[in-house]
Order: sequence, then C-alpha cells, then structure tokens
Amino acid sequence: MQPARLLALLAAGEPLSGATLAAQSGVTRAAIWKQIELLRARGVPIEARGAAGYCLPWPLQMLDAAHIRAHMPEALLPSVGALEVHWELDSTSTELQRRGAAAADFSMVLAETQHAGRGRRGRQWLSPPGLNIYLSCLKRFEAGFAALTGLSLAVGVIVLRALESLGIDGAGLKWPNDVLVVGHGQPAGKLGGILIELSGEYQGPCAAIIGIGLNLRLTPALCEQAGQSVADLAGLAGGTPPNRNQVAAAVIVALIEGLGEFERAGFAAFSADYARHDLLRDQPLHLSGALETFHAVGAGVDARGALRVRLADGSLRQVDSADVTVRRA
Repeated sequence: MQPARLLALLAAGEPLSGATLAAQSGVTRAAIWKQIELLRARGVPIEARGAAGYCLPWPLQMLDAAHIRAHMPEALLPSVGALEVHWELDSTSTELQRRGAAAADFSMVLAETQHAGRGRRGRQWLSPPGLNIYLSCLKRFEAGFAALTGLSLAVGVIVLRALESLGIDGAGLKWPNDVLVVGHGQPAGKLGGILIELSGEYQGPCAAIIGIGLNLRLTPALCEQAGQSVADLAGLAGGTPPNRNQVAAAVIVALIEGLGEFERAGFAAFSADYARHDLLRDQPLHLSGALETFHAVGAGVDARGALRVRLADGSLRQVDSADVTVRRA
C-alpha cells in the first residue's frame, strides 16, 4: 500500500480501524501499521484511538489539480502552462529544472511532500506530507538577469496578496525572502520562504524558477524539529487553516497576475506594498557576512530591492548580497 492512499483514507479525520483500512486497501493489517509508522516518521500526527482505530486530529485536504483549477477564475486558466500535483519529489524546483526548455511558461509543480526541499543558502525546508504547500513556478522573461532585481521581494508581496485574498492578515516580510508572522511588534515565527533560481542569458532571455514553501498547519513536534521559531496559517486563521487546494489556487492566481505586473513594471510596481509589510524598517539589526559583522537600523529597500540600513554615524548603506545574514538585534 502507498502512503498517499493511506493518508487519503484518513484525510476526513474520522477514526478507521486497522481492519477497515486493510480491507479498503487490499493489504494486510501489518502493511497498514508499517505505513502508519512511515507517515508518523515524516511528521503526520496519526493518533491511535484504541478499538476505534487510527485517526488524524483534524481533517485535511489532499492536493488535487482539478480542485485547484476549480478555485481559480476561468479567465486565468489558459495562462497556466502546466499544473501538476505529485505525492513526493526531491523538490518541486528541481523537478522544474529537469524539464528544461520543454517546460511551458507558468508551469506549476506541487508536491504533498519533498525529501530534499531547500531554502536560502542550501538550508533544508521541512516538508511533512499533507500539511503544507510546496509549490514551484516557472516564469520566462525576454529581458535578462538585470531586469529581475527585486524579484524575490516582489514574490513576497505576491504571497501576502494571496493570503489577503483568503481573508488572512498578520504576516509581514523580512528581507530578502522570508514571510513571517508578527506578534506584539516582534517576528513570532517563519510562515513561509521563497527561493528563486535563474537560468538563461545575462542579456536575455532568461527564466526564473520560483519556489514557495508555506506552512498551513504544524504540530508541536514539527515546530521543535524546525530548529527555529515557526508559524502556520492555522494560527492566523483562528485554529483552522483554509482549504489547501484553495490556498494553492490563491498563490497560483497571485503569481500569474503579479509576475505579469513585474514583467511590465519591475519592482517599482511592488515597492509601496513591500514598504507596508517591511518588518525590518526602523528596527535595530545585526548583519553578518563572510567579511564583516556590524549593527545598523533598517531603512527600507531601494529601487533595486537592496536593503538599506542606517549606520551609527547616520549614513546610509545598501546591502544586496545574498550571503549576508540579517537578524533583528
């Protein structure tokens, strides 16, 4: 039995006995137990409720391409080059990279789980099955790399636009590519991350693979495993996150609309929204890189999307290296 099939049977949140699961799947109860343990090891909180059987603590929705399309405006459907949902990939971005030139513009790849999901500077992205959103989008540009400055910041704004369309607020942006939940004036946890990988010609044309990871629901065990403060949409939505297919659709719609806007006008079209959500502005910061470490105060971003900071002597400095780590002091 495949773990995807077992998780789909448990998705409704109702208890099912091992015997019932075995009968519905055509396998032995021992095989069911083995798959239960594999899913638990990947972070799925399957509970054992005695004679009642196995149960998730809450219902979840399995991702489905048809359901995602059903949540999208019909007028935008022709813009989607491809829409694929996989049970497991090494990473959605790597899958798009394998397609190369054969991948159509606005190809979208999602996975229920990843075993090599990655974030900024090669960090691993926690990817438990069935709980969150792992999505990558391929966007082709006629212009070259220089025209894409500020793209990661624009995508952060795009993600927040998607959340706002779902009626969810309370998140902000940390330069250059983190989506955080804010609590009492302080970042309370990482809600999502963005990773952009470019290919093509410096003068153009080129392509961007935009990877987005978004936490919908995390268990206490997963929060501890993350090794940093994290947050989820469930917390922002009063305990119950929106339907996963609806969230995926909202992100895809926002990407299609927002990346078209970026192609026409660049980061300038997003600068006001970014400033509204900027969590580093006017905050004391600690910046560290390979060559130096220093303290400064956030002063927004410039027209290219570089971080501006104010030094102790009052002078402004631009920071645009992806190798610099920025933390609130």
